[in-house]
Amino acid sequence: MGVRSLRAAARALRRACGPWTPRLGPRLLWSPPMAGNVKAPAPVGAGQEQDRKARSGWQGGARTWEETEQQAKKLKSSGAEFGEQRRKLPKRKIVLLMAYSGKGYHGMQRNVGSSQFKTIEDDLVSALVRSGCIPENHGEDMRKMSFQRCARTDKGVSAAGQVVSLKVWLIDDILEKINSHLPSHIRILGLKRVTGGFNSKNKCDARTYFYMLPTFAFAHKDRDVQDETYRLSAETLQRVNRLLACYKGTHNFHNFTSQKGPREPSAQRYVLHVCCEEPFVREGMEFALIKVKGQSFMTHQIRKMVGLVVAIVKGYAPESALERSWGEAKVDVPKAPGLGLVLERVHFERYNQRFGNDGLHEPLDWAREEAEVAAFKEQHIYPTIVSTERHERSMAQWLSTLPVHDFSATAHAAAGPGAEVPSPLEGSEGDGDSD
Repeated sequence: MGVRSLRAAARALRRACGPWTPRLGPRLLWSPPMAGNVKAPAPVGAGQEQDRKARSGWQGGARTWEETEQQAKKLKSSGAEFGEQRRKLPKRKIVLLMAYSGKGYHGMQRNVGSSQFKTIEDDLVSALVRSGCIPENHGEDMRKMSFQRCARTDKGVSAAGQVVSLKVWLIDDILEKINSHLPSHIRILGLKRVTGGFNSKNKCDARTYFYMLPTFAFAHKDRDVQDETYRLSAETLQRVNRLLACYKGTHNFHNFTSQKGPREPSAQRYVLHVCCEEPFVREGMEFALIKVKGQSFMTHQIRKMVGLVVAIVKGYAPESALERSWGEAKVDVPKAPGLGLVLERVHFERYNQRFGNDGLHEPLDWAREEAEVAAFKEQHIYPTIVSTERHERSMAQWLSTLPVHDFSATAHAAAGPGAEVPSPLEGSEGDGDSD
């Protein structure tokens, strides 16, 4: 038989038996039919079906089954593979500049496992997970993303410049995606890359708070009107600032928190600046901002700093209570409401000196976000404080409790035997005796 005849016979055989494949599956090898195994011709209908199967390959059933199974496995694992691929992406250490209104929240710090007390971090972590920049298990254990906040604000306290540090996947449009899952009274205003070992709490040099209060808090209990018609005089403002200036420097603030004893070194705190700014009117009521900058503050410290000055100016406490509060004796220091307290800014001077101009990192000064910070305060923080004060009268109700405090008697009782007892004149300093 010639070469052409052999080729023609081979083509006919392939048409009858399907294309040759070296191996399909464990032992599916093609071999031509043996002469002794040739079967009788099939009926016409069966022949057409056989011809259709032949065109798709005699091993088509096995091949189709194999391809279908592979596709199913591929589809089934595609979601898991995507998640696994995302998990393998490198995480980057960043800081987020946050602003929020704290009304209705039990502070900043999350209480894992306690859904009864909602915190700012509950909403933040939920938004981070839903936006896709951290995996879900990082939300359950925040240590996995190296999360740290600059300040642990108390119940009801707001912030215009809170900073948190954490590791995330730097997804596209990350700020927009996070904010899309946050309520309007919590905003992420900025993002910056930082060094891998950055910790927002430990690297923070100082924190600036302001306390917004209606000026009738400074109205003297015996001489002035005690309502929103009161206007702060220049003379009273000067006295307020003279008293506030006493806080500057390093003092033992153990009487300004419930967490420290008088001899604990950590009760010593350094205040860099404190003053009351010029008053302004909102919705017919006059307000003022007391700004305080310090290295760090203890729980309730600023609210008690404000509370004691208010008690002195109103005539409930003598000025000597300030000096006495830094001694070891216990002094009953009133705590102003949390509504007016706002974390305004956190400072990173030492970090900026070392890394701010190294060509790899940008300084943490938030200059570009100043307009957004100011707008957030005007839209969410100031109106909340004003409206809450008008409707709930938190400051007015707190002022009504000041006569209950006995500033000098508490100090005498706590002094103990052998301790220095203030002279009777100290109890009558200032504008009036304590009750």
